[in-house]
Amino acid sequence: MIHVVATIEVVEGKRDAFLREFHKLVPQVYAEPGCHEYAPFEDVETDIPAQGGARKDVVTVLEKWKDVASLKAHLDAQHMAEFRERVKDLVSEVKLQILKQG
Repeated sequence: MIHVVATIEVVEGKRDAFLREFHKLVPQVYAEPGCHEYAPFEDVETDIPAQGGARKDVVTVLEKWKDVASLKAHLDAQHMAEFRERVKDLVSEVKLQILKQG
């Protein structure tokens, strides 16, 4: 099992529009072989010093996949290409961190 933390920086003020498109995608991703979890999260404002402050224009997607091959198939899926096209004007940067349990 691998875990993915996708940090998606959206254009200022476009997080809600991005999330509307993202939520349309979720059922298709869950139907993919090897997908165990796929959900978007928003920062929570707290007074915990290590957090550094909530990022209002960031969506963090937490994912669990059977293996790297399943993740690669997901990234190459037609519905992902269509999603990227729909949100290209809403997204400024995407970073992936791919993890395994130590």
